[in-house]
Amino acid sequence: MDAWIDLHHQVRRLARQGHYLFLTDNAVGEEEEENLAHLGANLAGEVDPGRVIPFLTSKHSLDYCLLYAERAWAQGCRALVVLGGDRTVGPPRCVPHAYQLRQTIRERVPDMVLGGWVNPHADPSRQAGYLADPACEADFWLSQVVSHHSVDRVGALLRELRRRKVRTPGVFGVFFYRSGRARTLERLRRFFPVPARALTREFDARATPEEICARSVEALEGAGVSNLYFSNLTLRTASRTLARIR
Repeated sequence: MDAWIDLHHQVRRLARQGHYLFLTDNAVGEEEEENLAHLGANLAGEVDPGRVIPFLTSKHSLDYCLLYAERAWAQGCRALVVLGGDRTVGPPRCVPHAYQLRQTIRERVPDMVLGGWVNPHADPSRQAGYLADPACEADFWLSQVVSHHSVDRVGALLRELRRRKVRTPGVFGVFFYRSGRARTLERLRRFFPVPARALTREFDARATPEEICARSVEALEGAGVSNLYFSNLTLRTASRTLARIR
């Protein structure tokens, strides 16, 4: 019980500081508590639900996804990040592409703000083309995790978005690497590109996790990025960690 009280305190503090909290979905097919159920059971009345943005992947039935969107709206959530989900494991997607699910949700919950996904490590022209297409149905987008070691990819994507006059707001992801352990970095590479050698050199040079993360923030801001999300923070210490990164 004391652990949950502390957790609620930390979530309230983050919300009061103006942060939004993203709740991830079962994107890789493993059994876990549904994020909406977690929100309702553990955070109801503790946090402004308008500050919480759940992820929804298409690795569920279509009926479930539509009901999920309605439940999220009824609980006070005003935005959803709608993704495809990992094709290689777990149940199949209910639709081939995430934009198709966003289109269907838009019909069912028209006022919901819907987020998409962009991968700066992929071809920037194709990624910008997805956002430029009106069928994308994304009011905002999140990026795959990037760092100061991939700021060139971020710059290429931003240039292409400007060239195509895409004004959909984006939020770039920064991963908080806690160590340079080879086994940990190799495991993370299953989910996103990891600059393992460069990170190992930084940790070997006695850089702290906060310093390494701050280098990414500084490099991204220098490239023109104004919105960031942080992944892999420990919720109970997130406020202190963000303060140290600043």
